[in-house]
Amino acid sequence: MEFKLRTEFVELDNMLKALELVKSGAEAKQRIQAGSVRVNGLIESRIRRKLCPGDFVEFGSQRVDVVG
Repeated sequence: MEFKLRTEFVELDNMLKALELVKSGAEAKQRIQAGSVRVNGLIESRIRRKLCPGDFVEFGSQRVDVVG
């Protein structure tokens, strides 16, 4: 799956919501803080982590590539 940026970057929690991988911002925050999200292969705990083209996010069985 790809997420196409419309701006310079997207914050991790907002991307999860935009792709409807979570139902709410609160769920995104919980999942990120629980260590359920990886960015570029590493567990990410920063809710507002800025994602730029070339980054990839793994959440459950989903992989999302961030493209410009």
